[in-house]
Amino acid sequence: MIAVAGDGGVALLEFTDAQGVEHRFSSTQRLLHRPILPGGHPLLDRLQRELNDYFSGQRRNFSVPLLPAGSDFQKLVWSSLRNLPFGQTIHYQALATRLGRPTASRAVARANGSNRLYLLIPCHRVMGKDNKLCGYGGGIWRKQWLLDWEKSHMKNEAATS
Repeated sequence: MIAVAGDGGVALLEFTDAQGVEHRFSSTQRLLHRPILPGGHPLLDRLQRELNDYFSGQRRNFSVPLLPAGSDFQKLVWSSLRNLPFGQTIHYQALATRLGRPTASRAVARANGSNRLYLLIPCHRVMGKDNKLCGYGGGIWRKQWLLDWEKSHMKNEAATS
């Protein structure tokens, strides 16, 4: 994965092989108004710890500050996604309805596709009609893996409760 942080939060977290990652990397640099340089940052250290906790099954939500760059509507979609519980999915149409815009499922899909904070804003949890896997820049195979992984951790917790 590639991550970029500025003083206000994490601005980019993507898979290095994601579709369009070069473009989003460049646009993130413009957003931060400075060149992106390799090196450490306290927020990247925190992000690494939170990702390690997530993938070890010890974290369901991320608390690292974010710098989501987008329109007001996109930020509304992303905020709603951050409130979607671990292991649960939602359809584009249902998310649009939840936001009070029942005819805006395509706009929701575009906002989802503009997300540059994979996992932190869990766009992998949004499904197409009839639970169809669609629209994940990190690859459909990875979306399926993430959904299966989250569900398996939900089942493991239920079995030990």
